[in-house]
Amino acid sequence: MVSKALLLVDLENEWLDKKSDYFVGDISWMLGRTNKLIDTCRRRGYKIIFITHMEKSGPAFAPNSKNVRIIDCVHKNADDVLIKKNKISPFYNTRLTKELKGIKELAVSGILANLCVRSTVQDAYDRDFRITVVKDCCASFDKKTQDFTFADLKFTRPEINFVNLREF
Repeated sequence: MVSKALLLVDLENEWLDKKSDYFVGDISWMLGRTNKLIDTCRRRGYKIIFITHMEKSGPAFAPNSKNVRIIDCVHKNADDVLIKKNKISPFYNTRLTKELKGIKELAVSGILANLCVRSTVQDAYDRDFRITVVKDCCASFDKKTQDFTFADLKFTRPEINFVNLREF
């Protein structure tokens, strides 16, 4: 039985669209590391779960648009789980809790460390998962915000493990 899962938060085209208010810039460095993380977790027998965000009304994160699809270069397989959410937390009104049945340990990475990644980690923590955040497989609009987010989470929830990919 699988006891570990990798949660990949909001790896969507919206973040790469230069016309979007949510454009985060060039994150190719992060996407390359994330693919290595996915490949490592697959080899280790993790359940791979992608989480995507969409708004009920656009224009950003519009349902059924190209911008809510997983970024093309990301190593997503057809049998990976896809959770679609329309709130910050992927636990709210989705089947994520059901998909995590029997899972004890989570690795988490994704886009906007200070928003959806943080919410995912906080809500998973409140559900008693053992959590590892892979910091250099996360992106934010700026390094200062991301560093503060990880420091604050670590200060308030010292049981959470924060590592870089090489340490993972």
